[in-house]
Amino acid sequence: MASHRKSRPTGTRVAGIRTPALATAALTSVALLSQSANAAPEADGKPSLEEVEKKVDDLYRRAESATDKYNAAKEKTAKQRKRVDTLLDDVAQRTQKLNEAREELGSFASAQYRTGAAAPDTATFLLADTPQDYFDQTQLMDRMTGRQKIAVDDYVTQQSETMKKRQEATESLETLTESQGDLKTAKATVQRKLADARELMSKLTAEEKARLAAIEQEKREEAARKADELARQQAARQQAQDEAAQRQESGSSSGSSGSGPSSSTAPADSSYATKADKALAFARAQIGKPYVWGAVGPGSYDCSGLTQAAWKAAGVTLPRTTYAQVNAGTTVPLSQAQPGDLVFFYDDVTHVGIYIGNGMMIHAPKPGTYVREESVYYDGESAIHSVVRPA
Repeated sequence: MASHRKSRPTGTRVAGIRTPALATAALTSVALLSQSANAAPEADGKPSLEEVEKKVDDLYRRAESATDKYNAAKEKTAKQRKRVDTLLDDVAQRTQKLNEAREELGSFASAQYRTGAAAPDTATFLLADTPQDYFDQTQLMDRMTGRQKIAVDDYVTQQSETMKKRQEATESLETLTESQGDLKTAKATVQRKLADARELMSKLTAEEKARLAAIEQEKREEAARKADELARQQAARQQAQDEAAQRQESGSSSGSSGSGPSSSTAPADSSYATKADKALAFARAQIGKPYVWGAVGPGSYDCSGLTQAAWKAAGVTLPRTTYAQVNAGTTVPLSQAQPGDLVFFYDDVTHVGIYIGNGMMIHAPKPGTYVREESVYYDGESAIHSVVRPA
């Protein structure tokens, strides 16, 4: 992730949105401290606020990156476990067929042992009452030999296929074990980074936390101003589209041969708007639920878990992780963002929210916060990576 990234603010209660207590607000507002704020180390050797800011920012960045790795490992583990189950079922079925083939061979051997059957020879001819009896016995033995050959071939085939499937199952189990190890490592990394961040914040005084909360408020106000500016730009663009559409309709009704508006000013796809409305309705219903890393609902979410669940409610399947979701649609400029679009953040694409219009989005920010509406500029304009239309 780029070094310019700052920790995302949580703030206090805004527009009726549930927010965490002062301690959590202070935790997430550390990274909003300006470079000049108490940059010099304390005389007693205590880290400066700037040093704490950088450390906490780095810890949260690594925790968020580890969360996506955790999600990817979890998804891989689930797929691998399903494959292992399928292979084991296949092995069981093939083992049953192998046993049946073995039993069939055994029945032939038992029959020959009981009857003393062997290849027809002169002795068999002498025992026959007539030449026709010998001919009938010879035909019987020939048919038995053919059936035995088929049984042997079937047994060999079943044995070979069973061994092959057992090897595939063994390899898949090894891969599953490796995936489970990755999952455990990613989980431990997230927990360790969050614990380190909490420990650092516990060392701040009440006065320092109050100063950081004031800076947080300033950042929220700046983000709101930028969101209003984006909303005005989008409103002006929509008005221009509407006017162009009206001119085209008027020209068509009067038999005008004008070229009409360009495709760039065409009205939005109504089918997309319908799906987006469903996705947004779901997202709004989740506001106030806690962020939990790796969670996909219904009681809690992480950022990509929320966007995946929202669009699933609209009948659209999105990948699990942010860096997969960013490729699951069409990229559009922020100035042309429509409600329902996904807004991605940071150079390593480790955060995502769902756009609701007027420069605002619904997202699950980070541990210690809740799903809420917030400006897309909540962490500064430079934090915005891209906007993707998923359907």
